[in-house]
Amino acid sequence: MTPLKPVTPGARVALGVAFFVLFFAAWAAATFGGFVSPTFLADPATMLREGWNLLAHGFVRDILITVWRVFGGFLIAAAIGVPLGMAMGAYKPIEGFFEPFISFSRYLPASAFIPLLILWAGTGEAQKLLVIFVGSFFQIVLMVAVVIGNTRRDLVEAAYTLGASDREIVGRVLLPSGAPEIAEILRLVLGWAWTYVIVAELIGASAGIGHMIMDSQALLNTGQIIFGILVIGCIGLVSDLLFKALNRRLFPWSLA
Repeated sequence: MTPLKPVTPGARVALGVAFFVLFFAAWAAATFGGFVSPTFLADPATMLREGWNLLAHGFVRDILITVWRVFGGFLIAAAIGVPLGMAMGAYKPIEGFFEPFISFSRYLPASAFIPLLILWAGTGEAQKLLVIFVGSFFQIVLMVAVVIGNTRRDLVEAAYTLGASDREIVGRVLLPSGAPEIAEILRLVLGWAWTYVIVAELIGASAGIGHMIMDSQALLNTGQIIFGILVIGCIGLVSDLLFKALNRRLFPWSLA
């Protein structure tokens, strides 16, 4: 292997599949071989059986509810955070006004807001969306501001030389230059949003994957817990791949 040397798409897929094969082989060996108690870790066959039982009893509804919460909160955060981040990156007075608060807020764990959000919004959908919003918004704003602020100065100066106005600089230089990186930021933050929704569903929820995991934990049903975790991973992987494909189509000039 050579540092930073790319591999072919086929080799990348093969390596990724090989990891999962080895992972499940090690899991099967540890559980079927009796090295781990079923109370602490169900074997793959039990996990699949419990997962099928969940799907047969309405778990699809829980999955759809969780997906709605993730994308709902994430899209709200992106719709507000991206324009604010662009404004902060493009205009230094706006950055000076907002940046201290954004930097302070992004270190606050979203889970710490759950008790307050339950008091303010109850235990309904609004509370779940707000948890994801709080966890995603400040990260998006700051990362987008950094991307826009790092736009090559020669591009900006060239646009001014050609007679571009301040508004055109933002719309025709800063945004096109930073769009591929902004899209990559949104892809990464979407992954974080999945962690926030599960935390939100562990408290005060009556449906969703997180709610199912809590119920299964009370029953010591590790098969259902593992199945719920794998469902989250599969949905996240599919959404990640779709995001990458969309980014390549929208920004073919970018290596991302």
